[in-house]
Amino acid sequence: MGHSFSEDRLARISLAAASEPGDNVTGTLVTRVGAVETLALVASDSALPASIDPTEGSLWRRRLAPRLDPGQVDRVRDEMERRALTMLTTEDLAWPAELQQLGTQAPLALWLSGQPSRLEGVAASRITLVGARAATSYGEQVTTELAADLASQGRIIYSGGAYGIDGAAHRAATTARPGATVAVLATGLDRFYPVGNQQLFERIQDSGGLLVSELPPGSAPTRWRFLQRNRLLAALSGATVVVEAGYRSGSLNVASQAHALGKPIGAVPGPVTSPASAGCHRLLQEGIATIVTETRDAIDLLDSTNSAGLDRPIGFATNTRRPLRLEPDISL
Repeated sequence: MGHSFSEDRLARISLAAASEPGDNVTGTLVTRVGAVETLALVASDSALPASIDPTEGSLWRRRLAPRLDPGQVDRVRDEMERRALTMLTTEDLAWPAELQQLGTQAPLALWLSGQPSRLEGVAASRITLVGARAATSYGEQVTTELAADLASQGRIIYSGGAYGIDGAAHRAATTARPGATVAVLATGLDRFYPVGNQQLFERIQDSGGLLVSELPPGSAPTRWRFLQRNRLLAALSGATVVVEAGYRSGSLNVASQAHALGKPIGAVPGPVTSPASAGCHRLLQEGIATIVTETRDAIDLLDSTNSAGLDRPIGFATNTRRPLRLEPDISL
């Protein structure tokens, strides 16, 4: 499968299966003492490092211990082999440096189906296009044109594989250029979600694109996992464009994550009478996003990534940008 399973890698599989994405205690411990020792601490009575609040640490142990399954690692490895999945960790040269921006909330591992090279290169070669699942014909048309133009100019289109804007972005990118899109999913790569996009996910793989998840095979979608997936969409690309979004659209959470990381954000304006564009107008009114009306605007966002030096990892924990406050609609 292209890599061996070191002790660290095996421990990360267990931790990724037992904990939730972005778990701060798990991330802090892995950063300080390593994945192997963190796994040992789950079921032990040993004192946790002083940086971990005792109450929080106790809750962490009670939450993770029942979810540790001795057979989980073998099941994950078997499923990886069956589906030809690749696993990346910080041990690997191909691990995306941009994920360092997330600090202790960085993923424990990534599972890939497709071409790992789609994670390579500077962040300014990658752009995230997101938006409403219940997209209008206007939103899908704008997305299709943006994604196709950007892909034909050598950019990699990142999105979340959902219905609506996400699906339109992936489809346009695969049509414009083989291997021009990456779908970051909130499930294990053995159970695609939404199920209705099964053919789209297969098309992405067959075209030379990539499917990515921080969840091991066997993991089901949950609301929390969708929210946490958004931080990966924000971190892995050079800029984020919200094409169409309602006032409480979950896609605004991607913009919020990108804003916290200091990444440039664009928003496509829509009819003032359309609730489907209210979220984009909100981003523009609050000065969080730059207006995007054509492909050149999106490229300018990516170019600003290079000129501002944002391809260099920055400290997520020390970023002081004001986050976008919202209560997103993330119903499954």
